[in-house]
Amino acid sequence: MPDDLFRAAERAAKRLGLSRSELYRRAIESFIRDHSEQAVTEALDRVHESQEGPGRLDHLLEQLQDASVPREEW
Repeated sequence: MPDDLFRAAERAAKRLGLSRSELYRRAIESFIRDHSEQAVTEALDRVHESQEGPGRLDHLLEQLQDASVPREEW
């Protein structure tokens, strides 16, 4: 760990009244929570919901995608 990061962590722990171990435990817990699959899924859902309703692609993009796929008879 770089010295400046270590010193910043020491200052934060002191300011918050936490032990170094507790500060690191909370930081790791937060990191894992923020980077969990669920967090990624929720972030992607928010992006897609902001596009013309839930899960909607731009209409032109939708048409272009449809036109790019050759038709097959089943």
